[in-house]
Amino acid sequence: MQENPAGEAEWPDPRYGWFVTGILLVAFTFSFVDRQVLNLLVEPIQQDLKISDTQISFLQGLAFVFTYVTMSVPLGRMVDRYNRVAIMIGGVAVWSATTIACGLSRTYSQLVLARLGVGAGEAALSPAAWSVLSDYFKPDRLSRPISVYLMGPYLGAGIAMIAGAEVLDWTREVDEVVMPLVGALKPWQFTFIAVGLPGVLIAALLMAIREPKRKGRAADASKAPPWSEVFNYLWAHKRIYLALHLGVPFFVVMLYGLQAWIPTVMVRVYEWDLAHAGRVYGVIALVAGSAGVLSGPSVARFLEARGVEDFPMRLGMTGAAGASVCLMLLPWQTDPYLGLACIALASFFVTLPLALITTAMQFVTPNDMRGVVAGMYVVTTNVIGLALGPTLVAASTDYIFADPKAVAKSLGLVSLIVGPISVALLYVGRKPYVERVREFKASLASG
Repeated sequence: MQENPAGEAEWPDPRYGWFVTGILLVAFTFSFVDRQVLNLLVEPIQQDLKISDTQISFLQGLAFVFTYVTMSVPLGRMVDRYNRVAIMIGGVAVWSATTIACGLSRTYSQLVLARLGVGAGEAALSPAAWSVLSDYFKPDRLSRPISVYLMGPYLGAGIAMIAGAEVLDWTREVDEVVMPLVGALKPWQFTFIAVGLPGVLIAALLMAIREPKRKGRAADASKAPPWSEVFNYLWAHKRIYLALHLGVPFFVVMLYGLQAWIPTVMVRVYEWDLAHAGRVYGVIALVAGSAGVLSGPSVARFLEARGVEDFPMRLGMTGAAGASVCLMLLPWQTDPYLGLACIALASFFVTLPLALITTAMQFVTPNDMRGVVAGMYVVTTNVIGLALGPTLVAASTDYIFADPKAVAKSLGLVSLIVGPISVALLYVGRKPYVERVREFKASLASG
């Protein structure tokens, strides 16, 4: 591995870097709108296609995750070798086209194929975006733009929930929408098309981004290190990547559990209307999630100024513990608004460390490995977080409590298990992370 920061005093203009950050935030936000809008279209889709809960859960989870996970590492490898902006544009084109295809689907099989395409397209964005941002901002200024970029999932999830709630109300009044060329569509089909079409504008915005010069690597950026070198590096720093690639996904289980089941909690436990629950939770996800991810860098600077070098891991441990406690308190709240307070605090804590974790991964990983390592991170967070989060809550409700109204208890039980696991794994990575960052800063100083 070759890390040579010498001669790299020139960094891009920070103002242009923030322009790039804004474009990437828009892209990430709409990727989550396209991904999450299905969650509040469940009822009308089931009615029109005559499909079961198991079939709809396949669309929500495995159909998306399968291609998202299987494509993340190969695309991450491409990020380390080829033009990252072009890769992102290609990803936007694929996920937007297949989201529109969801709206044009007339059968369950067609909808499954379209969701597979959405997962494949979205896998291209984050590994490339993180790598690009790390070459637009100096290491000591990277956490803030990363935190802004990571607002995307919470803005997107909030918008998707609110828009989905409007569609639920709409379906009670409108039977179909007639569009030129495609004919009559159900409201849920029109919704998919409406959220997919902005992809054309997003791709155009991405074309305005200049591919930045890669920092800390040899001039020939098309040559990525061999797989053996990548795995040897990961093994040499295994305690750091154990924390990042396993510790973080275990608290992401709580995030995906929240997103999947909170509207249902409000309906089953507090007897709210689903559309109203979607709107309220959409606002909470948007505000509390964004506040958490934006607060992380400020808390990090506070800790770093007081000599705390392992602040990403400490914030991760704090976020996991805080979210776990809030969700364990949720089942005890008889007042829905106290329940919402627990949900809002959990949403804040679970997102608090995410920007710092992503920045830490850029710090400890050589430039020519960042894409593939980010792809591995996407794999573990989704295999563990997205696959286990909703499923563990559902299994607990069905088989442990055997009561549909016990879904809040299930969230609390799952959090009681995964929270401590996350804290323990992040604790393992504290000291080796500090040692690696010291090496990184020393290499910059010597350059």
